[in-house]
Amino acid sequence: MQLTDNEWEFIGPYLPIGEYGPYPERLRQQFEGVIWRFKTGGQWREMPQEFGAWSTVSNRFRQWRDAGVFEALLEGVIAEAAQRGEVDLSLASIDSTTARAHHDAAGMHLSEDVLTALEKAAAEEEKARSKGAAPKNKTGREPETIPGRKNDDASDVDGNSG
Repeated sequence: MQLTDNEWEFIGPYLPIGEYGPYPERLRQQFEGVIWRFKTGGQWREMPQEFGAWSTVSNRFRQWRDAGVFEALLEGVIAEAAQRGEVDLSLASIDSTTARAHHDAAGMHLSEDVLTALEKAAAEEEKARSKGAAPKNKTGREPETIPGRKNDDASDVDGNSG
């Protein structure tokens, strides 16, 4: 097994038990299956049978994820460490996929003229979008309308629909 009895005593109360399952005696086994999956990087289908059916463990993981179990568990671990005076700031992390960086941070170098032109174009685009401006085609121009004719993207070469 991967968890000590003391670790399980701490983790167990964070795992919800529904009216029709899971069976409490299998929770530890399933939780250890989730640990195995992320510790090894293996696929769910490769999970050893000692953790139960891979599909059950995978479903249980998704239920726990959606119920916020892992966030609550992390907060509980941090609170327990704080009570002991053992808070470790290495537990804090920033997900780089949600932190916006300046274009220079990615190694992109632009002259001031190009940068100013790009920022101006972006500002104008945003201003037009917020005012509900007419949609533009792929070239950035507004579609031309011919008086007396229906402007349709499905028109053939002669401008006739159909």
